[in-house]
Amino acid sequence: MTGHNLIKMTGLVNLLRQIGYIDAETYIQSGNIVFTCHNDSRDDVSLVIRKAIFAEFNLDIGVITRTLDEMTKIVSANPFIEESDFDQSKMAVIFLEQNPSDAQVSKVADIDYPPDKFHINGSEIYIYCPSGFGQTKLYTNFFEAKMKVTGTARNWRTLTRLLEIAEKKKRDRLNT
Repeated sequence: MTGHNLIKMTGLVNLLRQIGYIDAETYIQSGNIVFTCHNDSRDDVSLVIRKAIFAEFNLDIGVITRTLDEMTKIVSANPFIEESDFDQSKMAVIFLEQNPSDAQVSKVADIDYPPDKFHINGSEIYIYCPSGFGQTKLYTNFFEAKMKVTGTARNWRTLTRLLEIAEKKKRDRLNT
């Protein structure tokens, strides 16, 4: 939610509270929101939020949602974290709206741009760029174009911080 689709995070938090997510909390100005939802599927939650954003801000913006359990699994499944000299500042994850088909995955299966690496696991693409992201071809636009998917990337620091916020919310709920 950057560039021409800018929504102030306070406005987004207020909107989510209006539709029933009373503990909505943002992290940095890029549409990262952590909130509690008890019964809806993540696809239903994404659709409800997308419709609410359109109704409130007249913006048709894709919404990609992950549960706390999914975020925990995503972090623990990082295929690059055990590499020697792993640098988390060179790591990102692209979250896809849905799992890509085998045909979509095959479109990038043989692509190799060393030293950069990627690994597709379900609806996430792990990207590790040891020389940094400045020159890499392996980023959201590349995969969206090649695979015909929709995604959004978060660097490893943001991803782990979102997980920390979600875990704290869960602990706080259990302690009340």
